[in-house]
Amino acid sequence: MTSLFDAARACLDAATPEAKIAATFAAAEAFSRGELTIPDDAPEPEAIRMPGRPERPLLVHPRDLPRRGFGSNEGRAAFIHAIAHIEFNAIDLAWDAAYRFRGMPHDFYADWVGVANDEARHFNLLRARLHDLGHDYGDFDAHNGLWEMAEKTAHDGLARMALVPRVLEARGLDVTPGMIVKLRAMGDEATVAILEVILREEVAHVAAGSRWFRWYCERAGVDPAPRFRELLGEYARAVLYGPFNHEARSAAGFGPEELDALEKLAG
Repeated sequence: MTSLFDAARACLDAATPEAKIAATFAAAEAFSRGELTIPDDAPEPEAIRMPGRPERPLLVHPRDLPRRGFGSNEGRAAFIHAIAHIEFNAIDLAWDAAYRFRGMPHDFYADWVGVANDEARHFNLLRARLHDLGHDYGDFDAHNGLWEMAEKTAHDGLARMALVPRVLEARGLDVTPGMIVKLRAMGDEATVAILEVILREEVAHVAAGSRWFRWYCERAGVDPAPRFRELLGEYARAVLYGPFNHEARSAAGFGPEELDALEKLAG
């Protein structure tokens, strides 16, 4: 047997999509069979400046990414590539949560191993759709915003749970329904079917972030809603964009005060 922390680090270090997906599926299966231990005496996690990444896509500043419409196959492929890049990052984010935060309940690790497995499956679905359109992952530039927030919150599990699942990843809950409507109007039911799977499962992923954010707050003796508002102001003003999908966010564990804080800070 090996430790979950070692398996998570191996998934983080895997540098090609094929290697990261294979390692993720293997580790998730091993965890589900009880073959990975969660040792109490594991050494402190190492800092990870950057997880394993392929040479492409080239990472650029978000403002340097061209805006493309859905009117051409190229534009649609660029959109699908952007979602695939988010899912690829989300694999690393889930494994980093499992690797970095020690001494947590078993259910914490089970949640993030499950999320990593889901994100790997989502990436495969999107990559296959890119292939249908004559492209592959790496054909378009991308940005590194998701991992940058992981670095900023590596010291604090409470902040990580508040800001990565509940701010950056939750953005998909806001924008995906509109994308589905546009793609359906164009007759692209193949992409719609993938996005519907992702949207449904991302509600559960964001809900895991909500659950563990509240767990951390309870342990620290702090009120979740004011703390969430403080963290938004400290870390996330530049990445908050409305409108917000209140229905999906409520299903993912957002309370009325938190939704109000999002609206006020983004407004």
